[in-house]
Amino acid sequence: MESRIRVLFLKAAATLALVTSVGIAPLVLAETSEQVVRPEIERREVHEADIDTEDFEVGIFGGLMNVEDFGTNPVYGARAAYHVSEYIFVEGAYARTSTEESSAERLSGFQIVSDRDLDYYNLSFGFNILPGESFIGSKWAFTSDFYVIGGAGSTSFGGNDEFTWNAGFGYRLLVNDWLALRVDARDHVFNVDLLGESKTNHNLEFTGGLSIFF
Repeated sequence: MESRIRVLFLKAAATLALVTSVGIAPLVLAETSEQVVRPEIERREVHEADIDTEDFEVGIFGGLMNVEDFGTNPVYGARAAYHVSEYIFVEGAYARTSTEESSAERLSGFQIVSDRDLDYYNLSFGFNILPGESFIGSKWAFTSDFYVIGGAGSTSFGGNDEFTWNAGFGYRLLVNDWLALRVDARDHVFNVDLLGESKTNHNLEFTGGLSIFF
């Protein structure tokens, strides 16, 4: 008799354990599924500087200009541009620098150039080839452009006005919808005959500046 009661008790305990495990399993699976399907994602806000609705840009710049045979000296100037589209702009610029004595002047002791100031102006076409964004930290994104530029103009140096080609590249970063930072590298190419023979001079210029849109 005692043996039968023990068997019945064991069967009842086994049945209860089976029913309990079957009921809990769906709850565990549901909880696990809910965690996978509905993760908690923290969204971050990104503030992006957009260009103003106007297409005109004016600015100032300064830097260094190497005038071939006449040293590297500070250069400063101003520019104005019209943005025809998102990718194309037209720019006019004027700048001035002062030069040093050439090596020929120092060796001979004679002054070849009486006016040491060099002035230039030009009209150039620019193409934004890599428009995009630059990120600072996790919350700030700034509109930026990498561009190539080239054009023609005139250089006044040593009492002569010389036709000048210019070509280079630059980077523009918009701080907000009206203010931009720019870095430019240009090569100004013109012919000179101040030292007794005509030669083509390559004059490298590296500048940084500020510009505004209106």
